[in-house]
Amino acid sequence: MTDDQPGATEPTDTPLPKTFVRFAKRFPKLAAAHQSMGLAADEGPLDKKTQHLIKIGICLGAGLESAMRSHTRRAIQAGATEAELEQAVMLGMTTCGFPRTVAAWAWIQEQIQRNRDDAQTSSGGEAP
Repeated sequence: MTDDQPGATEPTDTPLPKTFVRFAKRFPKLAAAHQSMGLAADEGPLDKKTQHLIKIGICLGAGLESAMRSHTRRAIQAGATEAELEQAVMLGMTTCGFPRTVAAWAWIQEQIQRNRDDAQTSSGGEAP
């Protein structure tokens, strides 16, 4: 656990969103309970990549942009390809509608580009 991740119970390669960090500092018991529920829900036969792809679909249905970006980033870290991310979103079209699907697709594209930009910045050169 680092100073910027109060109450974090799961190691992560990326910092938690700043809003969550501020919330966790103000309400540490609620933040710990939230993270505990998330860890408990992760128990089961699905691998991390599949879990995050499913959560992308849930974010699409609920219209949760910030969570969509978070799960996109985490799915990529777990080995998801751009095609897999896009399919996770496209599967929502007939259930959630065209406008939500296009919005979700745009959010994952922006996060993919953000990841590429971060990789380029951290490597000091062009991203792959």
